[in-house]
Amino acid sequence: MENQEPNPLYADADIERAARCLKAMSHPLRLKILCVLGTEAISVQDIVEKVGTSQSNISQHLAILREKDILNFKKDANRVFYYIDDPRMLKLIEMMREIFCNQC
Repeated sequence: MENQEPNPLYADADIERAARCLKAMSHPLRLKILCVLGTEAISVQDIVEKVGTSQSNISQHLAILREKDILNFKKDANRVFYYIDDPRMLKLIEMMREIFCNQC
């Protein structure tokens, strides 16, 4: 059997980033946060109200999503707004909604 060269279409860095993102997104609460955000920038308090858990719990999960470059944030006075600024991530979330959610 001949030794095949790796396919240049699948760069190791891209595969690593995809794996990191999917691993971070695989937690049910983090996935729910991402579905709630969609294309909007939403304050932490509004995320807490929509997701239905404590602010400290939400903050921990937001930090993980931010660390994995899935989320970005902006500050407005004393409020922090989180949003998804990667169109690929938005497309992935939309595809998951279409496949797995009946009424998303």
